[in-house]
Amino acid sequence: MKAPGSFLAVVFALAVKLGAQPAIPEPEALEPPTAARLALIEAAAKHDGWAPQVALLRATAVRAYRRDRLVAAEAWYHVYHWAALFGETDAQFVDGWIRAVQDAKVAHPNMPTRIPTTPTPLGAMLSPELQGWLIGNPAFSSEFFALLAPVDYLPQVFLILDELYRRDPARFKTYANLALALAVVYDVPPPPDWPHAQVTAAALPRRFPAPADAFAWWTREDQLGHTYHRLARLGADELKFVVDAAAPLVELDWSRQMIDYPLDQMARNYMTVRYRTDRLTNNRPMWPERTYRLADILREGGICCDQAYFAAEVGKARGVPTLLFYGPGNDGRHAWFGFLDSNRKWRLDAGRYAEQRFVTGFARDPQTWRELTDHELQFLSERFHELPSFRQSQVHAEFASDFLAAGDTAAAAVAARQAVNFERRNQAGWEILIAAAQKSGRDAKTVEALMREAALAFQLYPDLEAFYVDRVAASLRTRGETSAAEEEVRRIAQKNRHDRTDLSVQQARDLVLQAISTQPLPQQLRVYDSVVDSFGRGAGVAFFDQVVVVFAEHLVQLRQNAEALRAIDRAHHTLKVEANSQLEQEFAALTKGIKSLK
Repeated sequence: MKAPGSFLAVVFALAVKLGAQPAIPEPEALEPPTAARLALIEAAAKHDGWAPQVALLRATAVRAYRRDRLVAAEAWYHVYHWAALFGETDAQFVDGWIRAVQDAKVAHPNMPTRIPTTPTPLGAMLSPELQGWLIGNPAFSSEFFALLAPVDYLPQVFLILDELYRRDPARFKTYANLALALAVVYDVPPPPDWPHAQVTAAALPRRFPAPADAFAWWTREDQLGHTYHRLARLGADELKFVVDAAAPLVELDWSRQMIDYPLDQMARNYMTVRYRTDRLTNNRPMWPERTYRLADILREGGICCDQAYFAAEVGKARGVPTLLFYGPGNDGRHAWFGFLDSNRKWRLDAGRYAEQRFVTGFARDPQTWRELTDHELQFLSERFHELPSFRQSQVHAEFASDFLAAGDTAAAAVAARQAVNFERRNQAGWEILIAAAQKSGRDAKTVEALMREAALAFQLYPDLEAFYVDRVAASLRTRGETSAAEEEVRRIAQKNRHDRTDLSVQQARDLVLQAISTQPLPQQLRVYDSVVDSFGRGAGVAFFDQVVVVFAEHLVQLRQNAEALRAIDRAHHTLKVEANSQLEQEFAALTKGIKSLK
């Protein structure tokens, strides 16, 4: 569940100013909206616009929620949310969207630098027929609002949905989730370093096809029985990892005819590409050929990123959600891929070498272009999200988010508490509960207690547990409790040092950075040595990148080159670097670079 954002409060205030429609009778408000009522709402919107409908719909949703009629409350809430989106102007949306992109740090060079805006409501980008279908379709509404992210560029999302609907309404309704996946992935161009950076833009242009062409291609493949998953049965959160193909559709056609491993053997596609050891031996990680077609990769061979790219694209051609992962291991960096198997469970280890301890894989979420870990993907796809208790939890979280956006922190806190009571793993509920406490002026210790409670709720999910522990530590530092903060960080680092060395490395890095920002040089050196001794034994490339390189570069900036070389040497001995490994080469390069400085 994504927070609807402050624009709802703005649109709500505008609706109140414009004047609300007569209240819907309570017996009707305590049931999901009828087709007749939705027709009246559409007619009023056609006459007056969508913004004046918002106050009435919100009041109805809140009335049902406060009477504990959650099914009705959710249905009215979604109609209210559609009205708010339809009533928001393009100019209002773009201003908030730019801030969201900046806050999420997902801007990239392929995005437009200037976005012309108009006072046109977003709803005008959708035909009246599609508007009516959207507000009257509870299943699609749930899918849409569960998927919607603040960085989705809604003007383009709506234009794509409308084009696909106009071309073939019946096909759109059958494959509505596929249309939605296309809309949230194709709303902005992909980044220049996606799906990996070891191929030039000339060889791989990184352009999506026209949405209508992509929709027609995948639906045709599905109807011909060429896809391994029935696309109409997958959620948009899964299908976005199908439609994000970087290879042109003609290459996907080629791959389907050339590569025919069944779904549960799809991992074999990785090894179909011959490994080119000469490219690493000659230090040529970039793709050397003029074009980067799938046929080129199969003919010429490649290194791990090419193998992972090839396997992932072949999967997408078969309607299989796939991701290209990359990550640091003991002695080097590596790329592999993951896919959704026949049981609709993610297999995230195809081409992943267990002996190298690639603990965490990183991929790009094609909807937001932020970095996504394999652990996060597993959490988001766990079966508890399908339980009725989680559905109830989501309804409470939706209203909590809305109350918070409207400035009612007390109601937001009550609803958020209900959300986490129904399902302790509802992270959105915890975030709203913490935000409500902060906005209502609760003291730091109270907020820290909520963060600790959230960490306990996610104790089986190391990433989320560490996320809340880190925030507790940051709050403690703000209050001057430095020793207590460091103890929190060390505790979570020790807990994860064996099974999740990547999190242990992050905590080690935080300790070093904290020393850099608050301590004199002698103490910084002592902290670094302690971190290396405590967390460096058996660590690999991630520790080198995030601790050794960071601290060495800091010392060079202070003109402490001798200390930088000592710090590198200490880490080299502690990490037990394998001879002739990529990690050994990087240690040597870092040492050589510092020695060359005058």
